[in-house]
Amino acid sequence: MRPSGPGERPLAGLVPLTREFFDRPGHEVAPDLLGRVIAHGPVSVRLTEVEAYGEPGQDPASHTYRGRTPRNAVMFGPPGHLYVYFTYGMHFCANIVCLPEGVGSGVLLRAGEVVSGEEVALARRTAGASRTVSTRDLARGPARLAVALNFTREHDGLDVCPPGPISLLEGDPPKAESIRSGPRTGVSSARETPWRFWIDADPTVSPYRPHVPRRR
Repeated sequence: MRPSGPGERPLAGLVPLTREFFDRPGHEVAPDLLGRVIAHGPVSVRLTEVEAYGEPGQDPASHTYRGRTPRNAVMFGPPGHLYVYFTYGMHFCANIVCLPEGVGSGVLLRAGEVVSGEEVALARRTAGASRTVSTRDLARGPARLAVALNFTREHDGLDVCPPGPISLLEGDPPKAESIRSGPRTGVSSARETPWRFWIDADPTVSPYRPHVPRRR
């Protein structure tokens, strides 16, 4: 792990999460991911918001609901792998696979606080755009988080156990009383399932937005 810059948190010595950590249902793994640190190259993000998705045939909001496809195949693999998908024709989003191989469950990484590599993350977020981005907003939302960490289709299927190019580290989990849960953001099916988890009052948590049907 590279040394932290001025004002950034030291990450040396953080213990990687084990595969057993992820070999559980997504809605159990999700709150335990809060406060953990995901690192890719020079940029590391402390997770402040996540969202769980269940098994095939059980959770209609999950990419695996109708079974295995070329797009979601990674979610049916071993736990502790990265599932990266492209959405709305312009954004990547990243998930961590949960449960044993063949099941198909995961946790969407929704938002976090950049704790190292802030200048790199900022350059990625503002590339080709004439706008400013606040520190709070660097990884505030799943697409922004993916940009800050430079996740693209080539990272789909990468193993984070044991740590390699991408690591998930123990970090600093919040106290149980600081964890909140509620409906998942923007899903049209199973919209009331309270599998979105976040750290209460953390400024990097993204705003909740219910699903709004598209006009034809």
